[in-house]
Amino acid sequence: MSAKRRAVIVAARRTAVTPRGGALSHLQADELAAPVLTRLIRDAGLTPGNVDHVLLGNALYGGGNPARLAALRAGLPQSVPALTIDTQCCSGLDAILMGARMIETGAADCVLAGGTESFSRSPIRMRRPRTTDEDPVAYDRPPFAPPPFTDPDLAEAAAGLAQRMGISRKRQSDFAVRSHHRALAAEKATQDNLVFVDGGPGRDSFTRALSEKVAERAPVLAGVEETGVTAATIACEADGAAAVLLLAEDHPAAQAAPVLRILDDVSLGGDPADPALVPIAVAKALFSKGGIASRDLAVVELMEAYAVQAMVTAERLDLDLGSLNPLGGALARGHPIGASGAILAVQLFERLIRQETPTEGARSMGMALIAAAGGLGSGVLVEASVNKGG
Repeated sequence: MSAKRRAVIVAARRTAVTPRGGALSHLQADELAAPVLTRLIRDAGLTPGNVDHVLLGNALYGGGNPARLAALRAGLPQSVPALTIDTQCCSGLDAILMGARMIETGAADCVLAGGTESFSRSPIRMRRPRTTDEDPVAYDRPPFAPPPFTDPDLAEAAAGLAQRMGISRKRQSDFAVRSHHRALAAEKATQDNLVFVDGGPGRDSFTRALSEKVAERAPVLAGVEETGVTAATIACEADGAAAVLLLAEDHPAAQAAPVLRILDDVSLGGDPADPALVPIAVAKALFSKGGIASRDLAVVELMEAYAVQAMVTAERLDLDLGSLNPLGGALARGHPIGASGAILAVQLFERLIRQETPTEGARSMGMALIAAAGGLGSGVLVEASVNKGG
């Protein structure tokens, strides 16, 4: 039997992440993504005609296929197809996993994949009236699970988890402070993977020198006073885009520089009432498939939609805090929903390739994990690699 055809990440980029209503609020989701796609093609030494497919995650636009708009804005040939997917927070990472699977099966040789989101420019959602006597009704989000399943507000679900696990506000605040401090410490190096967009900043503008006192004073937004989640321990709504360029490992353009080889990926469903716990099962499946343990990982990029979510996952998986989100997490950046999973992949590339250039024969593995509303979770296991032809 022939060896599995591997997909590799040869380039990874993102925009800065800015809070809703901030410096990127004038741009649509596709306008955020287009310059990222253009830069990735240049990074890989390819031309737009080399691209076989574009896959982007997006959670808030409810149609219109932003991936197609972004591809055309990026100057890709009209013949290149583009697909937008929505698995909420998992969307950006799921798009990358789908792209890798296309390459592994031989359906494509070169795929641009990632995610994009503009909270600032997302449509106002209204339910159409059923009769002429009714008015349209505005709503914030669609249902993520039908009856008889529990479909909690995600902040309430996180607060419930914190209360059940006895994780205090102070512990959650300390975790958020750590995220900000790591992001600040890595800010200069992280800027190297940013793509500057029209009118946008050169840094993640929400990141700050958050103090423990300020974090602990943040008001409770959900849950009880002792363990509730606060504005400091919930990732803020944000705008941003991120993507990677995927090639088959034997592609000539994959031979010229270090790459991230995709070893395994897992997408799972779980209890819609406890979406924060699904990445635990995802990681365990990845460990089993790869024959590894958490101690074998140099870097883990874990989504910080809520501090408690990341804390419980890290504890259950016995993750080394030194390897967890070394460049800071979403609590320090913000949460552009459809892009957040792709940002994790870009952060892996930044840490394992740009900051720690691999040497041939050495093994340096990383993992990205993310949960989504409705009880979904996705993860990927990667390895920094120098191809023999490089």
